[in-house]
Amino acid sequence: MAHAERGETFDDVWKQISNGLEQVFKLQNISPEEYMRLHAVIYNYCINGDPKEIPRQISRKATAEPYSHHQRININESNTTIGGDLYFRIKDYLEVHLEGIFQQGVDLQGESLLRFYVDNWKQYRFSSKTTNGFCHNLNRHWVRPEYNSGRKDVYEVYAMALDIWQSVFSQRLHQQVTSACLQLIKSQRQNDSIDIDTRLIRGAIESYVELGLINSEFVPDNNKRIAPRSLAIYKEYFEVPFLEETETYYRLKAADIVRYSGTEYLNKIAQLFDEEVHRAQSYLHSSTVEVLESKIEKIFLMDAVRTLAKSLVSDENITELAVLSRLLSRAPNAKAVLRKILEEHIHKKGIDAIARVSSTAINDPLLYVETIAEVYTKLYKFVQEAFNSGQGFTLAFDNTFREFVNNNAVTRAAGNTSKSSELLAQYCNTLLQKGKKKITDEDFEEQSDRIMVVFAYVADKDVFAKLYRNMLAKRLLFQLSASDDSEELMIRKLTEANGSMYTGELRTMFQDCVLSKTLSEGYRTNCESNKFHDNVDFSVMVLNSNAWPVSAPPNIILPDELKIKYDMFTKFYIEQHKNHKLTWLHQYSHGDLQILYTKPKYILHVSTYQMAVLLLFNKLDCWTVERIQEKTLIETNLLLQVLDSLLKKKLIKCPEIITDGPEDNFKETDIKTDYHIQIDKDFKSEKLRVNLNLPLKALKQSQLESLTHNLDRDREMAIQAAIIRIMKTRTKLNHASLMQEVIQQLSSLFQPEIPLIKKCIRTLIEKEYLELKADDKDVLCYLA
Repeated sequence: MAHAERGETFDDVWKQISNGLEQVFKLQNISPEEYMRLHAVIYNYCINGDPKEIPRQISRKATAEPYSHHQRININESNTTIGGDLYFRIKDYLEVHLEGIFQQGVDLQGESLLRFYVDNWKQYRFSSKTTNGFCHNLNRHWVRPEYNSGRKDVYEVYAMALDIWQSVFSQRLHQQVTSACLQLIKSQRQNDSIDIDTRLIRGAIESYVELGLINSEFVPDNNKRIAPRSLAIYKEYFEVPFLEETETYYRLKAADIVRYSGTEYLNKIAQLFDEEVHRAQSYLHSSTVEVLESKIEKIFLMDAVRTLAKSLVSDENITELAVLSRLLSRAPNAKAVLRKILEEHIHKKGIDAIARVSSTAINDPLLYVETIAEVYTKLYKFVQEAFNSGQGFTLAFDNTFREFVNNNAVTRAAGNTSKSSELLAQYCNTLLQKGKKKITDEDFEEQSDRIMVVFAYVADKDVFAKLYRNMLAKRLLFQLSASDDSEELMIRKLTEANGSMYTGELRTMFQDCVLSKTLSEGYRTNCESNKFHDNVDFSVMVLNSNAWPVSAPPNIILPDELKIKYDMFTKFYIEQHKNHKLTWLHQYSHGDLQILYTKPKYILHVSTYQMAVLLLFNKLDCWTVERIQEKTLIETNLLLQVLDSLLKKKLIKCPEIITDGPEDNFKETDIKTDYHIQIDKDFKSEKLRVNLNLPLKALKQSQLESLTHNLDRDREMAIQAAIIRIMKTRTKLNHASLMQEVIQQLSSLFQPEIPLIKKCIRTLIEKEYLELKADDKDVLCYLA
């Protein structure tokens, strides 16, 4: 290792350093050995020099061996650290050196000046970095303490070198240099085939950017890369004049290409846009690219989009819109305008389509759902093809489509947004239940895709779930399903769309039907093995009370023919399921009776209530209404409906009521308790099997009231559960943030209203799940 000899003066040290600077800045060449020798000389000088001596002498021998972290000296406490004279001597050298170079180019112009500037900048930058390397200890042992003591006119050697370049070269030449860059760029814009030296433009810009180091805060650790805090010099010297020149050029260009129309105009703009951005990415700073795109967007696209896009979207011109959307991929403001135009178009198309059929569709689920599905199919294809499935445009389509599905002429006429959910559930029921026209499983799979399209956009999915469950229950209880495979497919698709929790009850209901078949077979086998034989064919469905939308009715007195079977099955079931309890749902039970007093012997399909009434006539030919009620214990309002249905079908007759007219205009309320009821032995029907099992009005009204009541209650419970989940995780949260998270969590089921969320928060505070923070009433705290 090289070392400094005892008694060596500052002039001796400077002679070695200046020789090194000559090699670095003039010859651009220094050997590794010389580099390390200079590093050692500066280290020894900073550590061992005596600041009291003038000229200062290095008091002891020191090697150039680098120090380790364990050998680090506390420079703030050392009174032997020097270096200021060396620092300013290096600064003087660089100023003289640069001034000499500057004088060589004072007469140059245009590209020659630009080349002179860039070539010297690159050489100077390389040399300055090399110098900063072997001056590491000068930076560490003198510059840093000076800076920390409050002195702001010193920088690390590299930053100091840039400061000199700024004052000697850039401040005096930047206008000519930038002008030369802009002239090259203009030449390339006017004739893209011209091969310009982009290295020169890039070099000038790199110098402007790096000069930002001068204004950066001093970074003590020289091992860390110093990053510019500001692009102020770059923006002042280049970006501002560049953007002004660009705007002037392209405004003239816009006036020239305005003669083109349609696709040709868009292609011209796209070509200019691509060329300019490509040039910018080649040699400009990345921060300028976005500003440049915005500038071109403002010049060419904003007005064009407002005028041209409206006609293209209105005409659904896929070809030209595809060109326009690609062009706007880098123009966010113009793209937002186009999205707005698209949203207005989609909304108008949807609203108009529903308005045309609204008077009929409000009571016609098939027409309503298929109209929406048809609008979706057409517009979705248009958006995908015209806008290349762009995420922003697809999102705009989804949001607008959701808006019109939940707010259109039909929902406004019904007075609630859940009308769409209601009609969709009815549409599903129409397709899934037995009807005049049988739908194959293949056809239903296609129809189910249409259902799921509309389902994705309805807001009140909880309303749909309630109605769908009620209708599924009816189909399963009364064997009205057209196909078990179709039922399973629909439940599977709903699960895929909204999760397993959403369809948990539906899957349980379907599973109950499968298990009930097995249970009925087991019961029959048990009866055969125990030789229980009678003339009543009996099957049963056992339902999970937590899944099915049913409630237990008041007890009735069953006919003896049925009671024996009921008791036998109850005993059989309880023996197999010790902890279960059976509750008979008579309102959903039904069966067949055969008439023996007519020719032919008709088979009547009746409800349990109707069966209980008709079987009484095996004992007596005539009963009063009051006695029938006593013998069956059927509630009076239900009994009157049962008698009314049998009277109108002329299975029974009442002397006090005339039923021989062309229309039986009597009402159930016309039947009095002292009226006499008799079997009508003249009963006739065109069909051998007569279906008399119709839903009772009282039961239907009860179901509707239960649906409304349960929906409100379930929404409150869902909101409370969401609040508790959120607060368990967060512990503390202000009102606004809590409400926002609740809405976000539940939006896949329904849109919670702010007043209802506030009500639920108050309820949970009363139940002591939450409390208000003592010193901030806007903050809620969770109570474990």
